[in-house]
Amino acid sequence: MSAGVVSDAATDAVAGRRAGAGVAVGAVVLMMAGASAPSPFYPGLTLDLGLAPWVMTAVFAVYAIALLVTLLVLGSVSDHVGRRPVVTAGSLLLAASFALFQGADTAAVLFGARILQGVASGLLLSTLSAAVADFERPSRPGSAAVANAVAPMVGLAVGAVSAGVVLQVAGDAQLVVFDTLVVLSLLLAAAVWLIPETAPRHEGLLASLRPRVAVPPAIRGLLARSAPAIFAGWATGGLFLSLGAAIVRTELGATSHVLQGLAIGVLAGSGAVAAYVFRNRSPRVTTLYGTAALAGGTALSLLALPTGSPVAYLVAVVVAGSGFGTAFFGILRTIMPLLPAHERAEVFAVIFIVSYLAFGVPAVVAGLLTPQIGLAATTYAYGAVVIALSATAGLLRWRSDH
Repeated sequence: MSAGVVSDAATDAVAGRRAGAGVAVGAVVLMMAGASAPSPFYPGLTLDLGLAPWVMTAVFAVYAIALLVTLLVLGSVSDHVGRRPVVTAGSLLLAASFALFQGADTAAVLFGARILQGVASGLLLSTLSAAVADFERPSRPGSAAVANAVAPMVGLAVGAVSAGVVLQVAGDAQLVVFDTLVVLSLLLAAAVWLIPETAPRHEGLLASLRPRVAVPPAIRGLLARSAPAIFAGWATGGLFLSLGAAIVRTELGATSHVLQGLAIGVLAGSGAVAAYVFRNRSPRVTTLYGTAALAGGTALSLLALPTGSPVAYLVAVVVAGSGFGTAFFGILRTIMPLLPAHERAEVFAVIFIVSYLAFGVPAVVAGLLTPQIGLAATTYAYGAVVIALSATAGLLRWRSDH
């Protein structure tokens, strides 16, 4: 084989990795944008449909439950059948869920859309995270961890802010937002077949469908110490996606849909920026900053509520969001180098099971408490739990030697 042929093959391989990484990261952004896009609509839908406050948190929670069940059963399926078929199936289900959102006029339709979206996201989460790791270039070690931490935050920010802006300026906002997401999801279902497959088919598919939580022995202790930080960060995300718009509207008196979307977008956006800024710092330093900022920012946000100032509140959310992003990023950077390729999807499934338990369960509890004790008291109680978990996670990481 001539040197020119070898060089061409190497160039094609690099181009394939770049294209694959771009599609995988873009898919994560799209999936998470779809997760946050409904949030600015919740206060209006609650009023228009005459729903009790707990209904919207339940609508949010069934998404997390469906996602968790799917992860438990199908979280490692792409390790056996390949990444591309799973991404296509997940993308088509995602498109169907957005089509339901577009015409949602009853609580039943909202529940159906969220359940379908949860199943789709359960298929996509571990698969796309593993694909991003698969496509990491040897010349850029650690870049996959950066992408896996930054892309979900970017998606959450883009979805919430874009939906808030469209809701503010367009009369048919639901149509505009969710039809756009349908089209993008269908394009993704096709685009994934233009990139290389990174997980060849192999035996064990039926065995992998048994619901289980499997963690390789080498990282069990590390993951156990990391769980409080994961839980605190994603619980904060769950609060903002389920009740964030209502907090801004009710407690701060801000009726602007853009501001309501910003409450979510700023949290996720600052997390993405902070994770990128910390990309060259050690995982330990990154996690320690993240847990401290998450605790401190949450405390500042609680102090800002009585002032009635949206600006003060959003500044506090920036601090908390930077902690959310870096705490999760630091944990991913610690764990990912320890994972062989054939265990990636399974371990990412475990990480996201912890994440989405934190995303959904506290939000349901908050939704049930709000009619009983009020939104403000619920927010203070929720914040206190996040602060305690963040402080615990920081202490555990401080006492560890790596």
